[in-house]
Amino acid sequence: QVQLGESGGGLVQAGGSLRLSCASSGAIFSTYAMGWFRQAPGEEREFVAAINWSGGFTYYSDSVKGRFTISRVNAKNTMYLQMNNLRPEDTAIYYCAAALTGYSTYVPRTQNDYRVWGQGTQVTVSS
Repeated sequence: QVQLGESGGGLVQAGGSLRLSCASSGAIFSTYAMGWFRQAPGEEREFVAAINWSGGFTYYSDSVKGRFTISRVNAKNTMYLQMNNLRPEDTAIYYCAAALTGYSTYVPRTQNDYRVWGQGTQVTVSS
């Protein structure tokens, strides 16, 4: 089973950018679709973005579409989330997750599709 670890979170002013990374180990990374979720204080965890095994198919929530970009480099066993034009409402703990989909175009979008989760990284956007 794959293990996941996020990095790249921090404090940034509104309008700024951050790039999150999710490194994996322990399994064949390329057989997993990957996703990013986030949880703000007092809120439910929500879907942010997801990518299929090859990187050829992606999906974004409406709240981040056009500002965030998800990508992956299978040779490095790493997934990324480039976040631009950040807003205070983007403040949350960001989690990466893996779904064992095999070599599929499927891009899982719900939490129940994901079986492996990282510990999360805090992103704080100041106004």
